[in-house]
Amino acid sequence: MSSGAEAVAMLPEAVALPTPSPLERATSRGRLRGVLAILGPAFVACIAYVDPGNFATNIAGGARYGYLLLWVLLSANLMAMLIQNLSAKVGIATGKNLPQLCREHFPRQVAWGLWIQAELIAMATDLAEFIGAAIALNLLFGVPLFAAGLITAVVAFGILAMQAHGYRRFEMVIAGLLGVILLGFLYDTLRIGFDAGAAAKGFIPGFQGADSVLLATGILGATVMPHVIYLHSALTQDRIRPRDDGERRRLLRFQRLDVTLAMTLAGVVNMSMLVIAASLFHTSGLSGLNTIEQAHASFRSLAGSGAALAFALALLASGLASSSVGTYAGQVVMQGFIARTIPLALRRVVTMTPALIVLAIGLDPSRSLIISQVVLSFGIPFALVPLVLLTRRRDVMGALVNRGVTTVGASVVAALIIALNGFLIFRTFLG
Repeated sequence: MSSGAEAVAMLPEAVALPTPSPLERATSRGRLRGVLAILGPAFVACIAYVDPGNFATNIAGGARYGYLLLWVLLSANLMAMLIQNLSAKVGIATGKNLPQLCREHFPRQVAWGLWIQAELIAMATDLAEFIGAAIALNLLFGVPLFAAGLITAVVAFGILAMQAHGYRRFEMVIAGLLGVILLGFLYDTLRIGFDAGAAAKGFIPGFQGADSVLLATGILGATVMPHVIYLHSALTQDRIRPRDDGERRRLLRFQRLDVTLAMTLAGVVNMSMLVIAASLFHTSGLSGLNTIEQAHASFRSLAGSGAALAFALALLASGLASSSVGTYAGQVVMQGFIARTIPLALRRVVTMTPALIVLAIGLDPSRSLIISQVVLSFGIPFALVPLVLLTRRRDVMGALVNRGVTTVGASVVAALIIALNGFLIFRTFLG
């Protein structure tokens, strides 16, 4: 019989098991928990699609034109799904975000030009977010608008600070605020009700004069947000690093689910806003209603204090969440386009200054919201065109390069947005 030492020597050498990848560790938690662990980036991005600018444009659109512009919301939401899928794919395929790729692959002058317009868009974004949250605090607690704007800045910083404790905590806070928005409008929709047949006709494309085109452009600008086209790629670039093309494709499938769920919720919220306004205001002699304050007062008088409270809480959650996401997007834009960073406090002061000026000098907050959304609409092509140009290149995207039909679809979306903006300029200034 062999000795113990000889027996040990005869054992096969231990084989080192490969270290599980981050994706494998996430999915090993079980089917449901694994999927939930991967979902999240699109829910952060989709907050920008239900920001206070949406409240202003959707309420004005529903009150003035009834269900007429529902088709615009549906179209914008489908466009947003395509765009955010492409943006998420950029981060997964390259490990970089869209502004970084613009700096690497476009001439320096082009990258700097894109950065400048992106910063202007950030100011327009902050205008909507700060004013919306300030109005909500004023409606709920009677806080003066300027002081409410300052409170919004402090709370937004607090939410953004969650990132220091990991991306998941930040994502959960944003998802919770999205839930408040969704529940608020679900309650109001069930409380108020609507004409399903008339609403169905609103999905047939059409306009009623130049003013309806202006509102449609505002709705588009409020729905397809330039800054989250940049941001979504940053949310996916480092979150779960794939180790090969197979994992990239698998992770992309999860992100498509993420985008579909998040953007569907955003679309439901937006359509609920317009449907409620059409049902409550358009047929009640309030078609000229075009401010959030007027809408809140009308909710109270026509549908009760509960409906008014749900509306104001949803607006507050929207303003706080979207201002946090907007600050995050601003950092991504600056760091990506020009490889510079500045303290978050300084960035917030710079971009929120126009909003505080509007609140301080007493300009019409709701009108300012709608104008800010039109400005945002003009910024969409500057984010979308680079996204299409880069995602169609195999040397940039590798195995996840766009299919031909995807590039064609995204190009059509960009062309439609540019054409709508051009028509708006013509009818407003030359027509």
